[in-house]
Amino acid sequence: MPNRPSAGDESTLLRWMRLEIGRINDGVVAERKSLSRLLREEHPSSITKGGNRYDFDPDVLLRLEQAFPGELQRRLRLPILFYFDSTVPDSFFLADEAALQALQTLQEISPLRRMQGGRVWIAKPLVYAIMNRYPTAVQIVMG
Repeated sequence: MPNRPSAGDESTLLRWMRLEIGRINDGVVAERKSLSRLLREEHPSSITKGGNRYDFDPDVLLRLEQAFPGELQRRLRLPILFYFDSTVPDSFFLADEAALQALQTLQEISPLRRMQGGRVWIAKPLVYAIMNRYPTAVQIVMG
């Protein structure tokens, strides 16, 4: 077929990449809930973009409750989302002031870090370490 796009055509590749990124992000929580709300639920959970149930680890939620004042428990939405940007291969960015404050309270991120342009960049190894310490409370979003 003479009008069929080539597999190497840039627009074809971009459409394919968007489709794959969408599939990857299907596991990301669609409705982030406050920590205080999750603590009131018998089975703390939410729904992913793909429509599946996402269960939070109750022990992690209790650890966070003990670490944060009530005001931060109401403001913090879980899971904390770190965003991947292909133009910055060694870091993820955080775009949530309450999440930054929470991670600083937990001493996971330096208190000297500040948002610039609505973002704070965090090195990938640090993000992975945070994810391991607080399973289900942190997710990575592909952009």
